[in-house]
Amino acid sequence: MAIPACWIHHIEAIFFDMNGTLRTREPHEPTQHAAIKRLLGLLGKEAASDAYWEELTRRYKAYSQWAQENLLQLSEKEIWTRWILPDVPRKQIEQVAAELTLAWSERKGRMVPKPGAEDTIIVLKQRGYHLGVISNSMSSLDIPRSLDAYGWKDYFDVVILSSMVKCRKPAPEIFHEATRIMNVEPVHCAYLGNRISRDVVGCKQAGFALGIILEPPDGPRADEQDQTIQPDLVIHSLNELLDIFPKRVPPRTKV
Repeated sequence: MAIPACWIHHIEAIFFDMNGTLRTREPHEPTQHAAIKRLLGLLGKEAASDAYWEELTRRYKAYSQWAQENLLQLSEKEIWTRWILPDVPRKQIEQVAAELTLAWSERKGRMVPKPGAEDTIIVLKQRGYHLGVISNSMSSLDIPRSLDAYGWKDYFDVVILSSMVKCRKPAPEIFHEATRIMNVEPVHCAYLGNRISRDVVGCKQAGFALGIILEPPDGPRADEQDQTIQPDLVIHSLNELLDIFPKRVPPRTKV
């Protein structure tokens, strides 16, 4: 679908999803081994059986399903004390909950930037767009630490995580919080994600002008194809954004 040039010229801010959009997870044995060792240390264990990890995984998935169905995000303390480790003394878990969440995710590998991500955000920033992140994340540490590690922190004016605002995409509130802090109207915003059901549905319900999907090489997920709300644009590489968003022309000041 072609977007009229006049619509593009009204865009002041571009917001991004992180997981699967600006970064992706890849297997990495050193990261995974270190994460398991860190988890054991935080839990005060020397070792744990496969059955133990399987039970924690079952509880984690049960929470994740509940959170997405209700579009709510509990704090890391609540997740671990109420859902994953309710049988461990609360005080023991509360003080390490944030590190537990980070280590739990790193059991699956390390996060690395998607191809073209850095060049794209640098050029969009140079072209005069305000940039922000709106992402579902159980962790309060994960994405901020990635932005620091990649050297991207200064490119984003706003970083809004579901762990901060206690709701999850596609709830419009998480999008509205980002535009409120940036002081920009949703109608002047675009959003890029990789899930129609969360990213496009959410941003369009929040009143964003454009919802864009970064589609994986093998096409959209089967459960994404029957959505009532569809993306305004579909791209297959991040640098395609540079063909969509030209250098911004600042509005003329009235004399």
